[in-house]
Amino acid sequence: MQTILVVGSNSFSGATFADFALQLGDRVLGTSRSNEPIDAFLPYKWRDHANFTFYPLDLNNHLAEITTLLHEIKPAYVVNFAAQSMVGESWHNPGDWFRTNVVSTIKFHDELRKCNFLKRYVHVSTPEVYGSCSGFVSEDFPFNPSTPYAVSRAAADMSLRTFHTAYDFPVVTTRAANVYGPGQQLYRIIPRTILFILLGRKLQLHGGGVSTRSFIHMRDVCDATYKIMKHGTNGGTYHISTSEVVSIRELVEHICIKLEVNFEDHVEIVGERLGKDSAYHLDSAKLRAQLGWQDHILLEQGLDECIAWVKNNFDVLKAQHYDYLHKA
Repeated sequence: MQTILVVGSNSFSGATFADFALQLGDRVLGTSRSNEPIDAFLPYKWRDHANFTFYPLDLNNHLAEITTLLHEIKPAYVVNFAAQSMVGESWHNPGDWFRTNVVSTIKFHDELRKCNFLKRYVHVSTPEVYGSCSGFVSEDFPFNPSTPYAVSRAAADMSLRTFHTAYDFPVVTTRAANVYGPGQQLYRIIPRTILFILLGRKLQLHGGGVSTRSFIHMRDVCDATYKIMKHGTNGGTYHISTSEVVSIRELVEHICIKLEVNFEDHVEIVGERLGKDSAYHLDSAKLRAQLGWQDHILLEQGLDECIAWVKNNFDVLKAQHYDYLHKA
């Protein structure tokens, strides 16, 4: 049994990856800045897992405690999903985004590089560092961040390049475009659309939903992340993506069809948010060729899973906050 430390285990991605690794027989320890939310947002609680332990530890405020934990448990792998991740809101409090995504994250990396028991560190980044890009871009596409969030993530990514070069730090970086699946936070477009339709509320569609995305199911992302964790090349970056592209409007229209409602009755067109990129299309050929990964869950199936999750947990979900709540 190998030990994996999942940083940001309360996040949708972190909780789903923890569940994925636990199903493979690993021991998983999770840290996040807040106490665990309701079970509906934690896929690792949907099964009887005996090998998971949670610690409410924050990179901003508990680095010493996290460092102590690292040396006590000596994980073979650390996978970091923790970040201030909301793009539009990063304009309002940019210092908080830079504190978490740059300063605290790099301090954490500086502790990790001293851990001689660490086989590999997986840094979960974002395609936002590229800015808006037309066509499918590869991992060497130049950075062109357009928001404080994207700049903060690019800064940490660039710092890790120097750590790998200077210290031979065993890091791999992943970038996945528009992950989704059951358990995702309600302010994200897919669960929010489903819940608002079921509640009879109108969804605000920024800019008319013309921007395009390639949504990928989080279980496919977990499979890729695990393969990269075990077999990726140190210093390398891997795109995790599907070739299935859809506009935000088309996505919402499709959910409306599945729920048998009229798009016009449930959507309000509003202005575009500041700095929003029109497209993120990632070329995942490197991951497919080097590690034999492929995506399996089409958007059609994934949306059905998300609808079922919202319906099965409707009573508890409708009592939750629908909007992003900022925590410094």
